[in-house]
Amino acid sequence: MQRRILPLFSALLLVLGTAGLASAAAGAGSAAAIGMGLSVLGIGLGLGLIGNAAMSGIARQPEQAGTIQTAMLIVGGLVEGAGILSLILCLVTIFVGN
Repeated sequence: MQRRILPLFSALLLVLGTAGLASAAAGAGSAAAIGMGLSVLGIGLGLGLIGNAAMSGIARQPEQAGTIQTAMLIVGGLVEGAGILSLILCLVTIFVGN
């Protein structure tokens, strides 16, 4: 998965770098937009991996389903919290940085 994302991200940076940003504020907005996109991507990948591991664990040990589900929800909440914090910081960069 990382081998597919790296060339895509590199191409995106190349396109944005050659577009000729008008000012530092426009650059901050573009950087924040990229940051928000990466935050959402990270949240999605993290939650997908958590769900995959939880379902595998429940399939192997159905009697531990409650414990596994509780751990999955706690870790999922931590992933969401970190992602929401990064999105808030990106929004602050856009609106307060100008």
